[in-house]
Amino acid sequence: MRVLKNSLGISHEVVEKVVCAGDIVVDATAGNGNDTVFLAKLVGDSGHVYCFDIQDKALENTREKLINENVLDRVTLIKDGHENIDRYVEAGIKAVMFNLGYLPGGDHKIHTRPETTIMAIQKSLELIVPHGIVMLVIYYGGDSGFEEKDAVLEFLRELDCRKYSVLMYHFINQINCPPIAICIERLKG
Repeated sequence: MRVLKNSLGISHEVVEKVVCAGDIVVDATAGNGNDTVFLAKLVGDSGHVYCFDIQDKALENTREKLINENVLDRVTLIKDGHENIDRYVEAGIKAVMFNLGYLPGGDHKIHTRPETTIMAIQKSLELIVPHGIVMLVIYYGGDSGFEEKDAVLEFLRELDCRKYSVLMYHFINQINCPPIAICIERLKG
């Protein structure tokens, strides 16, 4: 059994320690629905998940998984960019999850972008409760993602350490640009 989990495993482990039944959470990038289902199970019948994506295919994949897991009623699927989170969700969020890059199995030309991702992170940080978290998994390499990774890391380095703690989990000896997990905890209200 491996001791060190990959970035996605770490993101789930961290979120699982923070999110409880009844919480309000956000999946900022629906993708194929895995994080949305994970979050829906964590918040239980009394909580709620807001799920964003700009691609119909991602929302269809997610809806199908939610139906199969019998948790669709806990989720609001939103066809819009995550940078518009504040149009749909009020303050009081416990956690926001991002998987940056492109839809697995989808068109690589459609991917998250630095300017909208940073805007979404900024708004998420304003909407989460103290000791709530924003969890990022940054996929990069191949044909996309380097510019976004660099811009996001630069933005995060500038966050006020009196208001936010930022932890990066990154394998440094693996090939092919392994994903990076980043957790941002809001320290103050």
